[in-house]
Amino acid sequence: MRLLLDENLPKGLKQDFPDHEVFTVWDKGWNGIKNGELLKLMLADGFHALLTFDKNLQHQQNFERYVLTVFVLNAPINRYSVLTNLSVKVNALLNEGALPVGPIIITQD
Repeated sequence: MRLLLDENLPKGLKQDFPDHEVFTVWDKGWNGIKNGELLKLMLADGFHALLTFDKNLQHQQNFERYVLTVFVLNAPINRYSVLTNLSVKVNALLNEGALPVGPIIITQD
């Protein structure tokens, strides 16, 4: 699958998804672009999912318009050493196949 890491996530998370094509917002030159426009760009560029630390995104966008999955990583801080622990859950969902449209909150147990 084609995944995009939002600019609020550490770039090191790319290594946690070796079975997928992963880009950062910076890789694509999309830094500073607002969420609605970012989702449109993702659709046009063939992305399947966005990973973000932005807990408000799920309330700000109408996901009926964007057929994308958004993994909202919910942790106390957005450091790689903390967020990498959530990658196992994201990978499990990615490996299931068809992803649901809209936000999926990923938290530690």
